[in-house]
Amino acid sequence: MASPFYAQVYALVRQIPPGKVMTYGQIAWLLDKPQGARAVGWALHQLTPEMDVPWQRVINAQGKCSTFLQLSSDYTQQERLEREGVLFDEKGVTDLQQYQWHPPNALIDAILNNV
Repeated sequence: MASPFYAQVYALVRQIPPGKVMTYGQIAWLLDKPQGARAVGWALHQLTPEMDVPWQRVINAQGKCSTFLQLSSDYTQQERLEREGVLFDEKGVTDLQQYQWHPPNALIDAILNNV
């Protein structure tokens, strides 16, 4: 059974639309854990394929993919995001100004109060 914080992370990540991304730190901050970026990473690291959480939509604050998170050998994280329309430059960096998702406050409130 996932901790309440992990459950909140999963609930939020499930809402990220295809073609958009969030950062570990952004998720932590929105879930009232401003120093919890690594905890978000650990939550995602605990995922199994059956949990149906689009983990690939969470990247680091530099706009790069994390290499340690790979639940399936079918596609890398970057390849999965590219298939959703997220573009990366030759250094593997995406434009957070264009692709970063900012969820509505009502969604964050619902997650914090219901999970």
